[in-house]
Amino acid sequence: MSLFWLALAIKMAVTAGFVVLATATAERAGALVGALVATLPISAGPAYVFVALDHDASFIAASALASLTVNAVTAIYALVYAAAAQTRGLALSLAVALSAWTVLALIVRSIEWTLTAACLLNMVVIPSCVAIGRRFRNAAMPLVTRRWHDIPLRAAMAAVLVAVVVGSSARVGPAVTGMLAVFPIVLTSLMIILQPRIGGRASAAVLANTLSGLGGFFFCILALRLAAVPLGSAGALILALAVSVAANLLIWIARHRGIPI
Repeated sequence: MSLFWLALAIKMAVTAGFVVLATATAERAGALVGALVATLPISAGPAYVFVALDHDASFIAASALASLTVNAVTAIYALVYAAAAQTRGLALSLAVALSAWTVLALIVRSIEWTLTAACLLNMVVIPSCVAIGRRFRNAAMPLVTRRWHDIPLRAAMAAVLVAVVVGSSARVGPAVTGMLAVFPIVLTSLMIILQPRIGGRASAAVLANTLSGLGGFFFCILALRLAAVPLGSAGALILALAVSVAANLLIWIARHRGIPI
């Protein structure tokens, strides 16, 4: 039992380190780059790595299918927050967005999804959210001065997510594991940290820009689903990370060339 808790503590610490490194880079680079970094598998990646240490490739593939459906729900979550934050404070904006995520996640959990259906869901929902969210993407970004508790807060939230996913994966099965692994903990931490400091419209701009990044994350999880069994968990996780980075880099290039994706 002591070895279990030691291993879990190490996993949480490693994840926290990834979150600190990634988000510290993002907060210096503006809304678009920050959003694209936030939609890299910062918390989901470590969660899947540690789940893969305890389960076989088939479990990872089944979890990835559940993650695909929840990715579409997360796009709606970000859009609902961006719309609410235009005129509402953090508490109400976050409450409305989390309520939407919870209800929709429970709905998709109740459906028996095929890979084709999950892909179609993302192909309809994410472009629709991007189109609606364009009106929120551009806002003045005031200079942000980091407070002492910002990094510990982000690290702690991601570490807790890993603890929940890893600790419960053996009990809840691959579908719920896949849902929990992609719970939008990084996006939520951005909301909590940014809105009180830079205002609703500016923080909404960051979240609205994450919608395109969630399209890249879709391809990341799709690669994990398709490659897990033939390549094995390690190979599939490396491929998924490469796909995520490449997809978000292409989004950045497209946006800088004036392509409104």
